[in-house]
Amino acid sequence: MKIGIVGGSGLYGMDGLENVQEVAMTTPFGPPSDALVCGELAGTQAVFLARHGRGHTLLPAEVNYRANIYAMKKLGVGRIVSVAAVGSFREDLAPRDIVFVDQFVDRTRRGPQQTFFGKGIAAHIAFADPVCPELRSRLFRRAVDVLSQEPAGPVGRPPAAHPRGTYLNMEGPAFSTRAESHLYRSWGMDVIGMTNMSEARLAREAEICYCTMAMVTDYDCWHEHHESVTVEMIVQTLQQNARAAQEILRQALPELAAPWTCDCTNALRNAVITDPGRFPAETRRDLAPLLDKYFPGA
Repeated sequence: MKIGIVGGSGLYGMDGLENVQEVAMTTPFGPPSDALVCGELAGTQAVFLARHGRGHTLLPAEVNYRANIYAMKKLGVGRIVSVAAVGSFREDLAPRDIVFVDQFVDRTRRGPQQTFFGKGIAAHIAFADPVCPELRSRLFRRAVDVLSQEPAGPVGRPPAAHPRGTYLNMEGPAFSTRAESHLYRSWGMDVIGMTNMSEARLAREAEICYCTMAMVTDYDCWHEHHESVTVEMIVQTLQQNARAAQEILRQALPELAAPWTCDCTNALRNAVITDPGRFPAETRRDLAPLLDKYFPGA
């Protein structure tokens, strides 16, 4: 079982990867954000991809999410851990904490970029629970151990791991207005970011287990006793978050590669509603990594 790691802001590589090979890929949806870095970490096969490209050259809306997930699927990745910088809407979700997101709300305008289907083949995945519960729980348990050894953070205590939370996916690239920040808090949102909803949807279509490690960098702009979010503030916190994220992944990877049973790997079983006899040849060929399991002769 290969484990995919999608690095977000501040995490552009994985220290400790051995037998490294960079793979530059093309997909029917265009090129991924960067070359995929394949290797071994803690004795486990891993594939790393920098979501924004090394050097952070891509805005959230410019990331080719379909190509990124498709490339992971082609390389045999069965589980993806996505590391993402987020702002917090809750006092107890403090900077340097990690939230293992279990729900998403989409406020973007990226519809066609969030599905592999269309062009003659229609599919509708179940997405009530968008994150793999087994992957999330295993990562959470490991994060509790790692963060308990960390020094006190900006709020005077060591960073904490939180087992669930709702991620509001905004369009960006600007941060929220103060009015928006208060509105999202009133909705019961927990954290805010610009990237992970697209990945979660596509990973489910690709039947890949997916989990978000949301690394809190700030309190957005709602908190009257904390500065409004700035890039300078985020970068400083990200450097500390990236170190903790790498240690969690290093310790968790062997466990994440172990067998388990979940519904993620059968997401397309009853999702495709187009008659296989009507599949356009080109679309069928493009989606072969997803469809061959169910329509080998189509």
